[in-house]
Amino acid sequence: MTDTTLASAAERRKLVRAGLARRHLGERLFRLFGIVAICLALGFVALLFTDVLRKGIPAFTQANLRLEVTFDPEVLNVDPAPVRAAGQSDADYRSQRLAWERQVAMLNWNTVIEAALRRAAPEGFEIDSRQLLTIPESDARHRVRQAFVENPGLLGQTVTIDVLGSANTDNWAKGNINRDLGDAQQQLSAPARALIDIFEENGTITQGFAWSLFTNVDSRSAPASAGLLGALMGTFWMMLIVIVLAVPLGVGSAIYLEEFAPKSRLTDLIEVNINNLAAVPSIVFGLLGAAVFINWFRLPLSAPLAGGLVLTLMTLPTIIIATRAALKGVSPALRQAALGMGASKTQMVFHHVLPVTFPSILTATIIGVAQAMGETAPLLLIGMNAFVASVPGTPLDQATALPVQIFLWQGNENRNFFEPRTSAAIMVLLAFMITLNAIAIFLRSRLEKRA
Repeated sequence: MTDTTLASAAERRKLVRAGLARRHLGERLFRLFGIVAICLALGFVALLFTDVLRKGIPAFTQANLRLEVTFDPEVLNVDPAPVRAAGQSDADYRSQRLAWERQVAMLNWNTVIEAALRRAAPEGFEIDSRQLLTIPESDARHRVRQAFVENPGLLGQTVTIDVLGSANTDNWAKGNINRDLGDAQQQLSAPARALIDIFEENGTITQGFAWSLFTNVDSRSAPASAGLLGALMGTFWMMLIVIVLAVPLGVGSAIYLEEFAPKSRLTDLIEVNINNLAAVPSIVFGLLGAAVFINWFRLPLSAPLAGGLVLTLMTLPTIIIATRAALKGVSPALRQAALGMGASKTQMVFHHVLPVTFPSILTATIIGVAQAMGETAPLLLIGMNAFVASVPGTPLDQATALPVQIFLWQGNENRNFFEPRTSAAIMVLLAFMITLNAIAIFLRSRLEKRA
């Protein structure tokens, strides 16, 4: 071997080593960039969750007042509650009862609340009635009145009743308001603020779990008692409609297009449009729903039925595309083996191919439903941002949804009180979505093991 040959071989080895070094460096850089990207993504997610938890957790506790309420007969000058006479019809008794309840409702229950508050305050503490009644929530009188309606025997007695503190009381007790601000910038008067501090010291005001967040509907007259029950039920009805309509329609459409539809320009056009629909902004579906379901079919405005139909249209492309991808992933050998054993095409699809794809279809379905649960824009366009102070009993009743309720609370003027509640509502929504995703993962693993 000549010196020239050895030199050329050495040069080639150097070039190979240099090329390998560059490729190894590229691989290391690619792995580093991937790790950095993952860390950044996880960091932003952790930052988001930390911020939501930091703001939302305080909203799960709320200021409560434990008052010794006296049902003074001199203040509550009302006839005795009617007693059903022998042989009296149900209609007559209900009429007497309603007349007595109307009489009870006309009494000045604020006087009863005021007397209980002054009894809890230190002797000689000076505060006028208007300032004093800003400490409990405005619906406290309704709670006391309801206790009397349920038990008229309380007349002349003193009982302990828990009522909610007002939103401003809750803000002051939790320190959501800067205490160094002047009186002109405070939402409560100086005597009221001082009395709240006294009530916290003597145990009249305590922080308890905010059950009203889950047991009450939204309220404008009594913000401290505003809750998510109406929004939760509205979301339930909409998701039920989406599951009932979107899942069978989406899976059935995917099966037909993938397994039975002839390959033609028409099916190609349908496939292209389905893929395009999956990328259409959700607000466009809201415009479609307002035009078709509200203006044409005359469905009730802000009804869960209209919202469910809009979300069904929005979820269908996702389910169809995911189901078709799952069907395409099945090995052709399985189809050929089923047909070779004498199965019809329908039997081959439903008895052999479809069971294999159940895990993927189920995962795609639950993820699609979870995505629909968090949509806000299409629901705003069909009127579900209207204030609804009732729990929808049917899909035709007026209602709102959880993401829309978050949107409404975020714009409330009492930022100090509703910003934590907005974060708490976000936590509830995220809990539902994480639960759905966890169910999808669990069921997928179970179905994969069976397969």
